[in-house]
Amino acid sequence: MKESMPVYSMTGYASVQSNSDTREDNAETPVRSKVRFGLEIRSVNSRFLDLSFRLPDELRHTEPALREHIMQHIKRGKVEVRAFYHTGQDNDLADPSVGTLQKLLHLQNKIQSWLPDARDLSVADVIKLATHEKSGMGLNEADLMPLATQAVTALKDARAREGARLADMLQDRISQLRTLAEQAAPLLPQLVEQQRLRFIDRWNEAMALTEGIISSDVAKDRALTEATAFAIRIDVAEELTRLASHLDEISRLVKKGGDIGKRLDFLIQELHREANTLGSKSAALELTKISVEMKVLIEQMREQVQNIE
Repeated sequence: MKESMPVYSMTGYASVQSNSDTREDNAETPVRSKVRFGLEIRSVNSRFLDLSFRLPDELRHTEPALREHIMQHIKRGKVEVRAFYHTGQDNDLADPSVGTLQKLLHLQNKIQSWLPDARDLSVADVIKLATHEKSGMGLNEADLMPLATQAVTALKDARAREGARLADMLQDRISQLRTLAEQAAPLLPQLVEQQRLRFIDRWNEAMALTEGIISSDVAKDRALTEATAFAIRIDVAEELTRLASHLDEISRLVKKGGDIGKRLDFLIQELHREANTLGSKSAALELTKISVEMKVLIEQMREQVQNIE
């Protein structure tokens, strides 16, 4: 027997951060930098898996690996991934390396040779460009992927907690629908018998008016025929049987867990169809009320099932 899996909601949020040390060996005065990585993943319901990324340019090259990793664990939902990083040195301002300054001077001279009116770099420009160059060094998939694993795990845990709440709600609505079906079943024989007696009374009245022109046996047979036709028209035994079958399957899927959202959505449509038919065949106010209450519960289930993966 296979173990049951969690029911996953498509709604969830996860945010993780990590710190790592890097050493600027190319600097005249080696400086140890702290790189803080952050990863946020948000997801909401969607018919399919829809991934979008908001990554800084220095981490853009990690998108294919992130996409592949997420697709291995998330099957449905509109998922937004946001990554960021921040570097901080032990000293507030580190001295730019000679190599960096030479590179900036070379670039300035080259640009001014083509654009004589271009201004010289200021001290602030040099500090900004040198810091930007250092901030992008050493950022690769190896730094970010462990964080992605943590984020995806946290997201799945969040979706599982929300999914457990949805599963409990569905089981509660299933129980209420079973109770309504049990209330509807005994009403049918009573309605048929009431209608049969009503037809007989009507035909007896008609016989009294015809003064014996039509035999009582013929009138009674006609009344019973009409009552039988009425019973066939209002018979909802098949609808109640199918409704019970759909409820059993929904309950089984919820207990099984896993990737069940699309199948649940189909079964909810079938439940709604049976409840509508029950209402259209209703010949008593009690059955009409039951049908309405069923449709309210089924609509509540439909709204929640759309959030299940």
